[in-house]
Amino acid sequence: MVKYSFIVPVYNTSKYLKKCLDSLTEQTFKDFEIIIVNDGSTDNSKNVISEYKEKYNNIKVINQKNQGLSMARNNGVKEAKGRYLIFVDSDDYVETNLLKEVDKEIGDSEVLRFQILTEDEDGGNVKKYNEEPFSEMKGYDAFKYISEYHFVEPAWCYVYKTDYYLNNKFSFKKDVYHEDFGLIPYVIYKARKVKSIDYVGYHYVQRNGSIMNNNDYKKTVKKAFDMLEQYKTLRLFSKNIGKKNNYDDYYLSYISNSVIIKARELKKDERKVYVYELNKLKVLDGVLVNTKIRKLKKKLMRLNLNLYLKVVK
Repeated sequence: MVKYSFIVPVYNTSKYLKKCLDSLTEQTFKDFEIIIVNDGSTDNSKNVISEYKEKYNNIKVINQKNQGLSMARNNGVKEAKGRYLIFVDSDDYVETNLLKEVDKEIGDSEVLRFQILTEDEDGGNVKKYNEEPFSEMKGYDAFKYISEYHFVEPAWCYVYKTDYYLNNKFSFKKDVYHEDFGLIPYVIYKARKVKSIDYVGYHYVQRNGSIMNNNDYKKTVKKAFDMLEQYKTLRLFSKNIGKKNNYDDYYLSYISNSVIIKARELKKDERKVYVYELNKLKVLDGVLVNTKIRKLKKKLMRLNLNLYLKVVK
């Protein structure tokens, strides 16, 4: 058994793929495999993948008809032999010391957080985020810190213990946007041992035309309502954790705030329906009020949610 499995879904990212794969194959810690899932690419990605598969014996390739990011990741996990899983998007890349630094810290953690920087596709506009690391703790306690991070739910922010991931039958939901939101907060929340390190190991490349930067309003509407559907499931999860109190439930507050803020992206008619659903689900009940500022924000939410969405950032 190898120690780490990189899961790399690929769909029409040939422009970025070599940089991604170079960052993985050149890891200074060598006990790993790379599982590339070619999700029906129609560009030159398949040729790039074949080139790397021929050159490196620790690369496995899955070629499948286009099924979307969720199924590409799920199918990659099924083939993984590593003790730990790391998801990497094929238009991003990692530091070549990522595994070396992770391996120093992983211990018996079920989930390990490393840190992220963002950049544009030309390598400019680099932003680093000084997130507060923390020692090993239960997932619902870890959320107090993680919920304040710039990135919370992206799957590529973490290392996951494979046994923990498989034993809980975690999987990304098919045919939805924000599939990370529908799973990763629960993966963190349920874990017995979560740790965060301050090592910046992942480069999130913000490119034009990606799923998250698409300006198609129909997709914007679907993203919002997909997120709301997944919130319903995430909220049910919080009842099964055995946390004695929910007055400081940062997980519940995070998922509640996430779907509330999503309403900002919607226009008048769609927002009206969305806000109605928020009220129907009593989403506001999950928002924390453990500081004066949070109490004021929640009071404004209840008085006039549309006004809150306009004036509060």
